[in-house]
Amino acid sequence: MTQQHSILFGAAYYDEYMPYDRLDEDVKMLKAAHMNTVRIAESTWSTMEPRSGEFDFSHVDRVLDAMEKAGISVIIGTPTYAIPVWLAHRSPEILVRQHAGQRRYGPRQIIDILNTDFRVCAERIIRELIGHVAHRKCVIGFQIDNETKYYDALNEDVQHAFAKQLRQRFDGDLEAMNNAFGLAYWSNRITDWDEFPDLTETINASLSGAFDRFRRSVVSDYLAWQSDIVREYARDDQFVTHNHDLEWRGYSYGVQPWADHFKNAQALDYAGVDIYHPTEDHLTGREIAFGGDLTRSLKHGKNYLVLETQAQGQNGWLPYPGQLRLQAYSHLASGSNSVMYWHWHSIHHSFESYWKGVLSHDFEANPVYEEAKNFGEEISRIGDHLVNLHKRNKVAIIISNEALSALNRFAISTGFPKPSPYEEGDSSGLVAYNDVVRWMYDAFFDLNIEVDFLPADCSISTLERYELLVAPALYCTSQVLIDGLKTYVEHGGHLLATFKSFFTDEDVSIWNDLQPHGLTDVFGMDYGEFTLPEDVPLVFGRGLEHLRGKAQTFMELVRVHEGADVLAKYQHDGWKEYAAITRNAFGKGWAQWIGTMTSPEVIREIIRDAAFASGVNVRGMKSNTDIAIRRGSNDSGRTVTYLFNYSSRQQTFASPYGGTDLLESAPNAEAAAIREGEEITLAPWGLKILES
Repeated sequence: MTQQHSILFGAAYYDEYMPYDRLDEDVKMLKAAHMNTVRIAESTWSTMEPRSGEFDFSHVDRVLDAMEKAGISVIIGTPTYAIPVWLAHRSPEILVRQHAGQRRYGPRQIIDILNTDFRVCAERIIRELIGHVAHRKCVIGFQIDNETKYYDALNEDVQHAFAKQLRQRFDGDLEAMNNAFGLAYWSNRITDWDEFPDLTETINASLSGAFDRFRRSVVSDYLAWQSDIVREYARDDQFVTHNHDLEWRGYSYGVQPWADHFKNAQALDYAGVDIYHPTEDHLTGREIAFGGDLTRSLKHGKNYLVLETQAQGQNGWLPYPGQLRLQAYSHLASGSNSVMYWHWHSIHHSFESYWKGVLSHDFEANPVYEEAKNFGEEISRIGDHLVNLHKRNKVAIIISNEALSALNRFAISTGFPKPSPYEEGDSSGLVAYNDVVRWMYDAFFDLNIEVDFLPADCSISTLERYELLVAPALYCTSQVLIDGLKTYVEHGGHLLATFKSFFTDEDVSIWNDLQPHGLTDVFGMDYGEFTLPEDVPLVFGRGLEHLRGKAQTFMELVRVHEGADVLAKYQHDGWKEYAAITRNAFGKGWAQWIGTMTSPEVIREIIRDAAFASGVNVRGMKSNTDIAIRRGSNDSGRTVTYLFNYSSRQQTFASPYGGTDLLESAPNAEAAAIREGEEITLAPWGLKILES
């Protein structure tokens, strides 16, 4: 696969959904908007195989013919995430059984992806489709499946495969498994492998956590299986990708509970992502940056692809003038090499009729199309300065699917499962794992401190690349990582951790020593008790005396060891002897513990202080959360600085960096030069891109 040399800009295109033949007109409009790529075929299995073994690729062929003639590239998607009705009728056991019950045919993503009959038919359509199109010049890559997850599958074949895996893991020793998972509780001990219980209503977090991990591995294996099939046909210059999605809370929010994106990405040339986010008055840039930073991290900083993002989107997302352009550059500023809209035209039937595309139902040019066209013109002019943006960040956030699963079953504020712990997102109103991750991440974003993400099984050599490591609610942790973090701090690193970290092993078995397990000497503190704050102010010290705030959601009663600094205490008669935030020197580095949640404003200042203390003194750190700064280096070795105004107000400020304004019509002209410290003005929802 060759390196990408231009920004991919375009949309998903569905000739199958069109109410009349307008392919030629659409191609003209795509070209006029400087769109250079379309994505097709990923959701139309029933059109391509209307009956079992009968194939019709006429829609695919006519689109490929038209795009090839126009010089527009095509990404082909395997159509396996939405099965045809004949397959569901023939093999109803393909449909997934979930905690919510047995699914019925109709929606997408209701498949048991481990099912043998499904795999046979999926392999057949993949081979027929990819074999049919791989030779086409315009086809530059393949997207395998679509937003793949385990869909809370409880089907018998999935449960049997899990029991088989456990039997292999414990070498057939049931007592070892019973002891490891604490199955004596409530008579959950298993005494015969052939009597392995159905897990639909298991109350054991260790067993259910292991089941979640297994089901995530099924997703990774499934994507690797598809990737291997596609690569049998793909040319060396064609890539394989997949469009991951994030935890959904009405928009893309946090770490995905039903898939391990780090493991998935091992089968891909490019990690891909679908990012949808609030807009209009609610556009902040945080969701775009979070999804982008996470996806860029999946392959060790390699550039990624935004395969879906909104144009008009759902009701309430119609972008204000300037926002569509701002959003597009926001994706590039995190290291994306593409901006692809879902979708080109608005659909005239069915479920997503009001998830609108670039064009509305009338197919006429509109303000969204015109703004996309403006962005396309700019990218055609300056895109070679922006493609393959490389970042060398000094901060990394460690994330864990195991911690996410566990804290769905031990909700942070209650210690019991949220009302629907098996739902894909969080609908309970309780603070969950992703709330803590975003609480920390958003503060870094607001301070213009860019971060990477690391999986909880990363190596010590990876940890030591960073000046500051952040562990938000890292509830489940292996002894290997705990030992690695101790070594990291001892060698001069800086560790910032929150409540609910280092509490259990990977199997959700609570450590039986003082918390935080294995790291009390590193953090210079310990605790054994915790409670819920009710009107508990915080009193700050050691340079944070100006802060005012209260403990929120959850509070650990931290006992401070001699020599450790207390950065905040609880101002409450019952808890005044305990610390809330501490920092401790250990070896050549230090470790800081945050034992309670606070407001966004307070955590921002706590992180600002920690960043300075760790040497991450990023120029441009600020309190004005409307202005965001994102940076990297391009293929020419030049530094590219994005300055974004995420507000409806004109913003005037001293530029923290100098460079040539690439958005000026003559990038090398003296008029486009901006000096460091020079006063600049950004229009509402405006931006500048400086190259230096």
